[in-house]
Amino acid sequence: MPLPTTIITITPPPTSCPAPIFPPNRPHFPPRNLFTTKAILHNHRPTMANLSGFGFSIGSRLVASSGTSGSVADDEVRTLIEYASGEGGATVGDDLVLLFHHLQYACKRIAALVASPFNSSLGKHKGLAGGGASAAGSGRDAPKPLDIVSNEIILSSLKNSGKVAVMASEEDDTPIWITDDGPFVVVTDPLDGSRNIDASIPTGTIFGIYKRLPELDHLPKEEKALLNSLQKGTNLVAAGYVLYSSATIFCTSFGSGTHAFTLDHSTGDFILTHPSLKIPPQGQIYSVNDARYFDWPNGLRQYIDTVRQGKGRYPKKYSARYICSLVADFHRTLLYGGVTMNPRDHLRLVYEANPLSFLVEQAGGKGSDGKSRILSIQPVKLHQRLPLFLGSLEDMEELESYGDVQQKVNPGYEFNRSEHRPVKAEAAGSSPVSPDLGSDESINSSLHYL
Repeated sequence: MPLPTTIITITPPPTSCPAPIFPPNRPHFPPRNLFTTKAILHNHRPTMANLSGFGFSIGSRLVASSGTSGSVADDEVRTLIEYASGEGGATVGDDLVLLFHHLQYACKRIAALVASPFNSSLGKHKGLAGGGASAAGSGRDAPKPLDIVSNEIILSSLKNSGKVAVMASEEDDTPIWITDDGPFVVVTDPLDGSRNIDASIPTGTIFGIYKRLPELDHLPKEEKALLNSLQKGTNLVAAGYVLYSSATIFCTSFGSGTHAFTLDHSTGDFILTHPSLKIPPQGQIYSVNDARYFDWPNGLRQYIDTVRQGKGRYPKKYSARYICSLVADFHRTLLYGGVTMNPRDHLRLVYEANPLSFLVEQAGGKGSDGKSRILSIQPVKLHQRLPLFLGSLEDMEELESYGDVQQKVNPGYEFNRSEHRPVKAEAAGSSPVSPDLGSDESINSSLHYL
């Protein structure tokens, strides 16, 4: 008697891939001035993604991690643009809301680019390979292809906003003059930590926003562009960073607290998840490259030795956590407290130190170069570098009490201190300007405008 046979039908996998975040038929950037603030807000009302299919349920309240901020009820969900427009948050004015609309769009494009399996092929394209003939930086400081592309994405978005007079970027030699009537000046590090991309380590975008100084309008274009970019951090009207990691987080401040928004990929909106972030007054983590312990000054070594033995003002042993990605290390410090630092003259005052110090102060912490408040330092060069210490108020006060914490020598570490950056072809309608205004005396005499 023949055995019964069982017919197994195998369904082939679907041949189509999921729709990309940015469909190919969508324009690269929103048309200039297409959206009014009202249109942006009321185009659609975002809803939280439904996770029930994955075995999760969303409770009645969305609570920020570690209790570092308040909570947001489901019926009080706010997007970044809604918050900036005054719906449950601060009213910052239509011009700044429109600028943030374009800025968040640029950051979503960078987030998709960073996560793309094809980003490693960018360097093979002509004109994008870092370290080529046009690159003035060298080694670790040389721009990577993703730096250049991210820079162009942000520049294009700022131009399309119609609200930015000048953009100064870590990736450019000089500020770029965009439009005469733009009310704002934007300084940015387009992609911090890009050398970690191949290892899938978190990266980020850092930015600061100032008002254009009308009293400089009579000056030559190159001079007013530079001086607008060299404002003190105390003049910032907004600042922020975007963390590209397991989640994409847009953390910003308009001068009334620090707030973090998480990208909901189902709607494309940044949703307020961490309102009114408050950094703990002290933490239990320090973040620094302590492989250079023996290059540090005595004060910094004594501080680290003290806190990791639990003999400091906070009687618990501190742990070391170091990612070597400034945005990621700072984000963790903002949530959990402690100190993140680079004691060398390495980080840039204009693009990194000022925006992050603005954010940490708005969250109740402190930003310092080891001696002075960062936001009170007058920049004198566009790519000026300095030591940077950011963190909890009590931890920062204890650190500074040791006095000698700035590392002034770097034995065995070759570092290019050139103020120049690679010069790239400017987009149509943009004017490159020179940072050379003459002698130091002429520069200092011009700084009285600031």
